[in-house]
This record gives sequence, structure tokens and C-alpha cells, in this order.
Amino acid sequence: MIYKRPAADRGFFDHGWLKTWHSFSFGQYQDPKQMGFRALRVINEDRIAPGQGFGTHPHQDMEILTYIVSGSLAHRDSTGNQEVIQAGEVQRMTAGMGIRHSEFNGSDQEEVHLLQIWLLPQSQGLTPGYEQKEIASDAPGLSLLASREGSDSAVKIHQDVRVYGGKLQAGEPWTLSLQGRRHVWVQVIAGQVQAHGEVLHPGDGLALAEEPVVDLQAQQDAELLVFDLA
Repeated sequence: MIYKRPAADRGFFDHGWLKTWHSFSFGQYQDPKQMGFRALRVINEDRIAPGQGFGTHPHQDMEILTYIVSGSLAHRDSTGNQEVIQAGEVQRMTAGMGIRHSEFNGSDQEEVHLLQIWLLPQSQGLTPGYEQKEIASDAPGLSLLASREGSDSAVKIHQDVRVYGGKLQAGEPWTLSLQGRRHVWVQVIAGQVQAHGEVLHPGDGLALAEEPVVDLQAQQDAELLVFDLA
């Protein structure tokens, strides 16, 4: 199965200080046909104006990843974490049995552009947790950002998922071999990518089911995320 989710079909809201695009149902955007993909529940692409952000609010029983495209995001939560996430870093927050946090643009001059991802955890009632790591940049292709095992440069996530991300140069291929009956979601952030007969532009998503190999090639310099899901 191959299914393309065009960028123009996403939910979009312009709140002035926040421009936000929803690949799946979220908040005011509700589409019963777009409730997520496997354990992947939310992909929100946000552009937050300088000095603006989300005040303290709660989350529960969700694994939340934040990927910064440009700018910086200031994070504070009820477990005592107070950090600034920069482009080239990834953050994981386990909401578990309950956590409260705030997120604000870390600059008073520059917009912050980010993707926030929610994944359903393998079990409910987990202990809330936080992790932030610099994305490996010394290897070609996409880097492993998150996995169930974690690593020196990948955050640990409580679900059977591997998340890859980063940049590809024009003409650069990237291949992911899969074992078993896996599912993949590709989310393009910038540039142009060809994958399995589809040409993907910024904001486009592509769902693949039970393919043995994922073959991508950047047709222009590109930035993207790839989710390998059970």
C-alpha cells in the first residue's frame, strides 16, 4: 500500500503569532479519515513568532518528539526541566501519567520553525521523562533520531518505532531496509523527494505498508523525517 497525503490537504490555522499545519486530526481540525498512522498520532508543523508560544498546559500518555527546523524553542515542565532546543537537536518528552509544560520561541527576533510529533506509547501510566540530544551530522544520509533502544545521538522512545531525519543533497539517495511487516511514513519538510513513484514537496506525507525496502532520492536539496513503525 502506498498513500500520498498532500500538504494542501492538511488542516491549517493562522493565529497571528502561530501558523500551524496538522497532518492528522488535532484540536479544531477533525477528519475521521485522518486520525494518525499506526502509533503515529500527530504531526504538527508550527511557525511561532518571536517571543510567543504555548503557556503551561497538560499532557498524558503520549510520547512527544520536537524537531527544530530553524530558530530555538524554550521548554519548561513540571518535572523541573528547563531547556532551550536548537536547530540540529531533537527532544523527547514522555507525558506518561501526567506532565505540564510550556513552550516559547527562544528568540525575540527570529521565528522558530518546528515539527512536533506525538506517538502512542507501548503502555499507559509511564513515569514522565525528558531527553534532548544533538542530531548526528558526521554521516551521510538521514540520522536515527529516536528509537526504542536509544543511542548516543538518538532519544529513547517507549514504542516500537525508529525515527530518522535530516537533510539530503540534490541527487542523493537514501534506502531503508525493513524486516517483517513494517509500516513507514515519510514527511517532507523542505525541498523535493521522489519515493516509490511519487514526487513529494514540502508538507507532503507518504504512507507505505509492508514494503521490504524504502527507496528515496532527493530531487532538490531536501529535509525530511521518516518513521519506521510496527
